[in-house]
Amino acid sequence: MRTQIRQILTADTSDVARVSAMSEPQIDPAGNTQAFRAFANNQDVEAAQPKASRLPIWIALGAVAVAVIAVVAYLLAG
Repeated sequence: MRTQIRQILTADTSDVARVSAMSEPQIDPAGNTQAFRAFANNQDVEAAQPKASRLPIWIALGAVAVAVIAVVAYLLAG
């Protein structure tokens, strides 16, 4: 047991835990004023665009729910 601990403590660790430099996938828009303004303006344009109405989806889900309830009531009554 002591020899194993001694081997671990005296092992060559020169190639263990080497960390290479990481590249930055995106440039931080706060890095300069022009990039930040472009970023902020892009966010405003995306937020101002109207989104599609979900009313047809809710109507369809309501119709399906009514149909399921009608089928269940018919099966229970019959």
